[in-house]
Amino acid sequence: MSDAAASVSLVTQTCVRPECAEAFAQWQGETSRVISAFPGFIEQRLMPPHPPLQVDWVILQRFVNLDDARRWLGSSERQSRIEGAAPMLVGRDDVHIVRDDAGAARTAPVSAVISTRVKPGMEAEYRKWEQKIAAAQSKAAGLQGYRFEPAVPGVQEDYVAILRFDSEANLKAWLESPVRRRLVDEAAPLTAEFHTRMADSGFEQWFRDATPDGAPAPAAWKMNMIVLLTLYPVVFLWGLLVGTPILAGVLKLDFPVALFIGNAFSVILTSYLVPWTAKRLSWWLTPPKAGRTLVELRGAGLLVATYAIMILLFWKAL
Repeated sequence: MSDAAASVSLVTQTCVRPECAEAFAQWQGETSRVISAFPGFIEQRLMPPHPPLQVDWVILQRFVNLDDARRWLGSSERQSRIEGAAPMLVGRDDVHIVRDDAGAARTAPVSAVISTRVKPGMEAEYRKWEQKIAAAQSKAAGLQGYRFEPAVPGVQEDYVAILRFDSEANLKAWLESPVRRRLVDEAAPLTAEFHTRMADSGFEQWFRDATPDGAPAPAAWKMNMIVLLTLYPVVFLWGLLVGTPILAGVLKLDFPVALFIGNAFSVILTSYLVPWTAKRLSWWLTPPKAGRTLVELRGAGLLVATYAIMILLFWKAL
């Protein structure tokens, strides 16, 4: 598949002054409006800091192909947005181009984005070293995936590696392991600059209180089922009791405005309902090894039955 044919994501990591966090979030909201009208744009995801593991803001912007992503990077629209944000930032932004599977930083519970500036003339040696460390980390506990992106002349000067792990504990264990430290020291003569940044992603942040310390995050399919369990009744009841009769009927709001208000309310309420529900289903989210299959089947069956009951009740309510 050619560069132009494969969808790509821009992974931007930036450090924001603590006192500017709210202003930066508002700035990013306006940037979302600008980029949404840009040719080739597909979606954007914003992940605020989650100390101590993730101290940066992480912004994922997905485009139809590499050409569209490059046009956005070089656009006057993006440049004007960056100039407006400069007083709120500390240091430089890290912007990486990642060919999809962009799940490298979107679907795993925790990811590390490692960017490396290679000394001129050392590129071949660095690629050999990268193959060596890739082989070593393939044995690391909890590794869910690894992606390596070479530098793109004129666009991205750094080599980028994205590691996906099932938990913070396993990621930290690999990053701090003697094996990795020895390999990083071995690459020192080849590199001019090297640093690592972390990012939590997915729904995992809503399930922290339901997960024992040091345990891997729950399986993605379980988290998705619980989110659906809480989101479906919220959306239905909002539309039935508020959206249609009040926003559309009484206030006569246009559909896009009413939909936005409904989505905002749903996200806020779900962010409280999901952790509450997850705690009560922790026996299913992180079952003991003994009898795990039976527990998982029982829990999944319970949720499917609850889905069916809600559909039947809501059907009769119409």
